[in-house]
Amino acid sequence: MDLISSLRSRGNANITHPNINLLNKKDFSCLSYNLLTKQIKATFAVKKYSFALSCRLFLSIEDLQKVESLAKPIDDIAKGLLSMAINFPGTAFNRAIKASKEMREEIERMIKLRKIELSQKKFGPFQDLLSQMLVATDEKGQFSNEYDIASYILGMLHGSYGTVNAALTFIVKYLAEYPDVYSEVLTEQLEISHVKEPNELLNWEDLRKMKYSWNVANEVLRLIPPIFGTFREAITNFTYDGYIIPKGLKLHLIAHDTHKNPEYFPDPEKFDPSRFGGNGPAPYTYVPFGGGPRMCPGNEYTRMIILVFMHDVVTKFRWEKLIPNEQVLSDPHPRPAHGLPICLAQKEKRKKLLLQALQQHES
Repeated sequence: MDLISSLRSRGNANITHPNINLLNKKDFSCLSYNLLTKQIKATFAVKKYSFALSCRLFLSIEDLQKVESLAKPIDDIAKGLLSMAINFPGTAFNRAIKASKEMREEIERMIKLRKIELSQKKFGPFQDLLSQMLVATDEKGQFSNEYDIASYILGMLHGSYGTVNAALTFIVKYLAEYPDVYSEVLTEQLEISHVKEPNELLNWEDLRKMKYSWNVANEVLRLIPPIFGTFREAITNFTYDGYIIPKGLKLHLIAHDTHKNPEYFPDPEKFDPSRFGGNGPAPYTYVPFGGGPRMCPGNEYTRMIILVFMHDVVTKFRWEKLIPNEQVLSDPHPRPAHGLPICLAQKEKRKKLLLQALQQHES
């Protein structure tokens, strides 16, 4: 099932995402408009934001306490995924197995309840991804069983957790480091919001207009891919860089090295969103989502999340990094060593910045 097609088919042109103002009350609670400035750790803020978004889109969960209770086992699964496969109490692998079982059982309970709600018409078939999976049939008219649906939902919750968090965190980082890039992103987003009614949600056409913002996001993903790499198997004998690769050999593609190849990306350490203008990089030189028939099925979902997030944060806040040269760690996803502490401007100051940006654009 294509995730974006599923989301589009709700019969609503607006993107259904948690209002960022709602998240501010809890997940971004330190963005107080009554203070001149406030400090937060961006890594933890975006983690709550993105997971709450996934829970709402996939399962219609809006209770933030419920979201937090589901985040802990998902975090354990993420930490155990690439750990040593030692199933012994106290190991990350053992915790991941227990968390996976716990989450699958919880989702199966949700499925049973949702079936009742669907039969009583308390939920519509296009309410969220879970409802759609319950009413969908295969080419033989058969419904998926509860265990498989729970596994699919669990896989998507995990897939939308670590990688999306890493992408959003480093977008915040680079927008703080490059004020000129931030200003251009802000100008593009203001052009979109300027023609919309108050409180009107973004729609799919708005996302298509965010060309420069997406170029910025792509450059962030090029410099710091959210995954270390991916595994493949050679389906035929071939030669690469003087080495003979036999059929059946297991290979590991390292996206970071591919993205830093000066043959395809001149001055590869430079942050330059213009690389993605026009036709963009050559095929298979930029692979944050993999490539070919095994490309990540959530790439369009990630694009939607990133662009909605960028729109929300740049039109509401401006921020500065508090640790200029914070180290980046990988375990397995890249993350700032100290959580990327940032200082945000208050609302009134933000309004002045918005007005200045609009005036500069109009002149």
